[in-house]
Amino acid sequence: MNSIRYRDEELKLRDGTLLKSRIWLPNGKGPWPVILMRQPYSREIASTVTYAHPSWWASNGYLVVIQDVRGQGGSGGEFSGFNQEASDTSQTHYWVRSLPECNGLVGTYGFSYQGLTQLIAEEGTPPPDCMIPAMTGLSENEHWSCEGGAFWWHLGVAWGLQLAAQKAKREKDWIAWDEIRESLESKNYLLNGHKLLKQNDPEGMAHRWLNLSHSKTNHWNSYKPLDSWLKKPLLLIGGWWDPHLKGILDIYEKAKNAGGDPKLLIGPATHLQWWEGVQSTQLNFFNTHLKEKNEKHFSPQINLWNLTTKSWEVSTQNKSPIWKLFSKGLASSSHLEGSLIPDSHLEGGSEVHIVHDPWRPVPSIGGHLSDTPGEANRFNLDIRSDVAVFTTLPFLKDLRLEGYPIICLESKCDRESFDLFIALSIIPREIENIATQLSTGVLRISNNEIDRKNYRDIRLQPILATLKRGDSLRISISGSGWPAIGINPGQSKYLCQGPSPHCQVTTISLLLSNSKLKFESLISS
Repeated sequence: MNSIRYRDEELKLRDGTLLKSRIWLPNGKGPWPVILMRQPYSREIASTVTYAHPSWWASNGYLVVIQDVRGQGGSGGEFSGFNQEASDTSQTHYWVRSLPECNGLVGTYGFSYQGLTQLIAEEGTPPPDCMIPAMTGLSENEHWSCEGGAFWWHLGVAWGLQLAAQKAKREKDWIAWDEIRESLESKNYLLNGHKLLKQNDPEGMAHRWLNLSHSKTNHWNSYKPLDSWLKKPLLLIGGWWDPHLKGILDIYEKAKNAGGDPKLLIGPATHLQWWEGVQSTQLNFFNTHLKEKNEKHFSPQINLWNLTTKSWEVSTQNKSPIWKLFSKGLASSSHLEGSLIPDSHLEGGSEVHIVHDPWRPVPSIGGHLSDTPGEANRFNLDIRSDVAVFTTLPFLKDLRLEGYPIICLESKCDRESFDLFIALSIIPREIENIATQLSTGVLRISNNEIDRKNYRDIRLQPILATLKRGDSLRISISGSGWPAIGINPGQSKYLCQGPSPHCQVTTISLLLSNSKLKFESLISS
């Protein structure tokens, strides 16, 4: 078989900016359908951290176009983030359809930044014939930078520094590039990342989002896809341990509300580690909608990976029980004392006190926001005295849980600012020293009225899991999740970042009489 050919080509935009693309051509004689990716990380890489190389897609009969967005890679202009993409996406689509090798059909694919570039365009732009956005979102606040008001410290700073290093490379500032690279490799970015962002990319998205998360203003951007685009065949890909999963679910609901018929696929994936078979799944989708093969690979509207049975399932949205939190006051001193009691009319018991010591913060492990994403055993965290733990009795029959875990928690605190970091885990039957963490969530409380009771809901990352007979369910509550989120100093005037002398010891009191765990549906519409 002949090797796949490629060429580089430029598109001149209305303002004179040149965008550079690499085009891979199938063997044989065209024209062919196009699959397009617009990305900021170099067309040569082409997102091969998660996707098959463009030559593989071309070998399956597609003209593959990978474009460097404005101000990145080989493209001209200044990179300004998401705001630039609607106009540039529209102009790119007109250009792609004009290529002599294009047969008029266009599909799009890509994850993260490349997911958003598929979805936003100027009013009146003809939509692509199908799209596969993966692990992305539309809200800069809720889907790209923050959870529960807390900035994604590890993720946000590391990503911002990646973009800052690219900026330094374009400007041939090798000193800045070396400093950023050393900081990332040594993990010093967790402590000095904010300073490096301010020095090297002060107008960049990550630095702006970090400052917005600490400000009292609410000038967050959110992007709205055209309804005509959302009505086209849409395959949305998410991962249980991906920070953008809530964004994917939001796009699914927007597409349904626009009159579309989107397909949703959520698998056992972090942002950068996906599951076996996902390339073929996407190829089948493109074949169905760009080659009229009418293959029936997507019969379920929503197809979900069960985290415990390790199998694909159709969404059922069944209601789950509600559990009350119960303790006699020792849930943070003994990991076996606190309880989750279903359908109980008992009072929730006494207060449980958590002392958050910023000198030794509770670390984050696993999940969707930490620097070690995925499944994790958090047993050694649960036995710490600064973590309050509540566990059910072993279940008498299997229990399937699907959707968003919600902790409804009454609490008070002796500081004006504090965090509640929550983990949901399974305790497997008759196995010691194992607490398999399924989900995490966080709520940051600023301008707190000291020692005044407040009732708050904390929404965790959604899950699908089946607890087997004999397993137990556990909730763990702490005042930190470092470095997934910054250390809360207890004082609103200081930024939540790494440990510093400004960080105060904080006492959080959990009032259990009205506190409970429940589940909400994965999809509301």
